[in-house]
Amino acid sequence: MKKKLISALLSVAMVSALLAGCGSKAEPESTPAPADTQAEAGSEAEPSEPAESVAETPAASGEGKVYYLNFKPEQAEDWVDLAAVYTEQTGVPVTVVTAASGTYESTLKSEMAKSEAPTLFQVNGPVGLASWKDYCYDLKDSDVYKNIESDDYVLKEGDSVLGMAYVIETYGIIYNKALLNDYFALPDAEITSIDELNNFDALKKVADGIQAHKDDLGVEGAFTSAGFDASSDWRFKTHLANLPVYYEYKADGITSSPAIKGTYLDNYKQIFDLYITDATCEPSLLSGKTGEDAASEFALGEAVFYQNGTWAYNDIKDNEVADEDLGMLPIYIGVEGEENQGLCTGSENYWCVNKNAAPDDIQATLDFLNWVVTSDEGRDALANKMGFVTPFKTFADGYQSTNPLILANDEYTKAGKTPVSWNFTTMPSEEWKNGLGSALLEYAQGTGKWDNVVTAFVDGWKTEYDAANEAE
Repeated sequence: MKKKLISALLSVAMVSALLAGCGSKAEPESTPAPADTQAEAGSEAEPSEPAESVAETPAASGEGKVYYLNFKPEQAEDWVDLAAVYTEQTGVPVTVVTAASGTYESTLKSEMAKSEAPTLFQVNGPVGLASWKDYCYDLKDSDVYKNIESDDYVLKEGDSVLGMAYVIETYGIIYNKALLNDYFALPDAEITSIDELNNFDALKKVADGIQAHKDDLGVEGAFTSAGFDASSDWRFKTHLANLPVYYEYKADGITSSPAIKGTYLDNYKQIFDLYITDATCEPSLLSGKTGEDAASEFALGEAVFYQNGTWAYNDIKDNEVADEDLGMLPIYIGVEGEENQGLCTGSENYWCVNKNAAPDDIQATLDFLNWVVTSDEGRDALANKMGFVTPFKTFADGYQSTNPLILANDEYTKAGKTPVSWNFTTMPSEEWKNGLGSALLEYAQGTGKWDNVVTAFVDGWKTEYDAANEAE
């Protein structure tokens, strides 16, 4: 079965090289991919420099054209296919370029400087919008905006609608139910049911127990490897780091801050320690581990737990873990009352239309977006092929995802658990995340102290916030 996944991963890499690459929540952070991807639907737009090749669809008959700079590598091919369908139906050329994981901001800057700039691009939330608001067309009169369920899913400045979320995602600790049940059945298991696994102390007992019995359970470790290359480190410097930010904001009754106090960094430490000690590899090896390694370890049943999100389903399915054995736990960090915590739910994927594009191209882009959220082809692609939960009214009937990780989130919601909001969109800069990631890796490898992580988190936050503020 390992050969099956390795073969699949090689196939994906080959397709990426031929078409041109993602990840979600690669991150920018959201998910991983080795190369940029460009696909062209009858357009002559300049290719992104990192992109490797072009796939063509029929030439267009109209004046307007669409150039979408996609943020999510894991859906790169799905967008290419959908663009081709639209071009075939309408004659409008649609170019899709996907930035490599962790390079979206730099790729966007490069592409926006070209004569054929993206007509459709993405920002990750309020901080991202601050950098690009002068490029954003006001969507308030557009047909696609009329289909949004709520203004909770848009980015506004005054009355202007400058960005619109197109996918609501969830992350937590994905787990293998079959392997977890094998642990629960052990004679010395301290936790014996999933209902008891609802706080950090319980999670640590389970992880420690799995690690002690890994040979009996046939696994390499409780958690997958916490790799620190660009395809994986966003899981810890962004998504895991969201938890101490969330609880600090919640305690202080705020939704953003120019400075972070670090109230919950001891909690951050204990969950990170668990990830790197009860794992499939020694902490000293993490610098060489990737997102693909982690996905493979979980998909092949070598680990019980895997921090990631709903977007990871496509990397897991059709391997050793059956759909009915996929579950997701909240990320417990040892905060009082966390028994009532749900999964981390939100969006860092907001569509923005380039107001500096030619009028015909702006209209073509608005028409394309409306088609994506109203047509059978577009809704099927987003809900079923890409596995998205979308914030549009048009998906109410017949276009709900069957992704088992999404269904796990529904269960927590129905049980009245409080979802953890995505506060990482308020993190001051990509440089802050990179500084935190470097400190985490040095700590994991034993070449740095936890105090350096705290410094990167707290002092780095203020430094980067002040720098961004001065730049404005």
